[in-house]
Amino acid sequence: MNRRNFLLASAGTLSALDLFAGIDKNFTRELEQHLNKLENQSLESSAENEDFWGWVRESYTISANLINLNNGGVSPQPKIVQDAHIRNYQLSNEAPSYYMWRILDQQREGLRNKLADLCGVSSDEIAINRNATEGLNSIIFGLDLNEGDEVVLSTFDYPNMTNAWKQREKRDKIKLVWVTIPQPMEDDQAIVKLYEDAITSKTRIVHITHLINWTGNIVPCKAIADMAHKKNCEVIVDAAHSFAHIDFKIEDTGADYFATSLHKWLCAPFGSGLLYIRKDKIKKVWALLSAVEPDGPDIKKFESLGTRSFASEMAIGTAIDFHNIIGAKRKEARLRYLKAYWAEKAIKLPKANLYTSLKPQYSCAIATFGFDGWEAQQIDAKLFEKYKVHCVSIVHEKVNGVRLTPNVYTNLQDLDFLVKGLTDISKMEVPVVK
Repeated sequence: MNRRNFLLASAGTLSALDLFAGIDKNFTRELEQHLNKLENQSLESSAENEDFWGWVRESYTISANLINLNNGGVSPQPKIVQDAHIRNYQLSNEAPSYYMWRILDQQREGLRNKLADLCGVSSDEIAINRNATEGLNSIIFGLDLNEGDEVVLSTFDYPNMTNAWKQREKRDKIKLVWVTIPQPMEDDQAIVKLYEDAITSKTRIVHITHLINWTGNIVPCKAIADMAHKKNCEVIVDAAHSFAHIDFKIEDTGADYFATSLHKWLCAPFGSGLLYIRKDKIKKVWALLSAVEPDGPDIKKFESLGTRSFASEMAIGTAIDFHNIIGAKRKEARLRYLKAYWAEKAIKLPKANLYTSLKPQYSCAIATFGFDGWEAQQIDAKLFEKYKVHCVSIVHEKVNGVRLTPNVYTNLQDLDFLVKGLTDISKMEVPVVK
């Protein structure tokens, strides 16, 4: 191969570039030029390469007048992913039952293979579904648990998961044992001990949120899982906020069961997700919805969802290509750089509270910030009122602030506006809560 093909193939980007060229030749030409410029740059240098990230920003169709810093809720898709979705959608509408079921759905196994490769697992351990909630609820409601069996989980787990467990507690008389992790907590051993102290001889399941949605803090998932396995417990990992955000493979979490949303950090179409179950455990999880063999060993039993959008589902593959071309490690470095850029300035403001660690191993893009005396909703309203910064209020346990989440298309000017807004708020009198 020539030098260009060797470099791109070694980076795992050649096939994606060829596919992109079939959609948008100008996009692909510019991308290749930028990748060549990044060839000899370190992760730290590439994270600060505003020329490259400016090109990435132009690959999205974001608002020019609204600063979106709630990418933790759901992320926009690059235009090339939107285009793939639209093409599939238009094709489907020519003859839905033919093009959806006989044409697009035939690509499912190719997509499953791409997802499995991204996750570092076998394709027969991956189910394609609509979001992390669906995947995790399939596990939570599908496991055989008996009265008195115990499940260890955290008060900082996601509400859709904790509510599912509470339903099982109410219906099946299992026992929930709660762990509270101070935010932030920068001590792996101390966090593992919180879970270890909660485990008894009756504990069957340990449920772990890999990256906490309330604050963005990363939990030492593998260390907790290893400890739990030694005590004969199975491990469920909620990776809704960590997948395609920080660079890891599923085996790095120690999960027996794992689910995520792909419309967050992978920037895939809205309402897309995946479920992973270790192959030897698939048979013991009942399908949540109707399936021919609900207690069988085939992971596809979790895909009996009825009619859904094949157009959006098949566009997931383009999102994977875009993610891989940026590079998982490069993307993680950029996201952490953006968080540090604003947070290290904001934490110096009077009466500032940062509920998120600034240490690289404990956080990445997401951070939650507040001021003494201010309600989270008040900060949220002030930021939007003048600076049109869109974020989300977080009030949970002892956390009271706004969650601020940039993404790869966020530029430094956006974050300068954020810091200016927070600085102005720090000088205001605290509003009286009526």
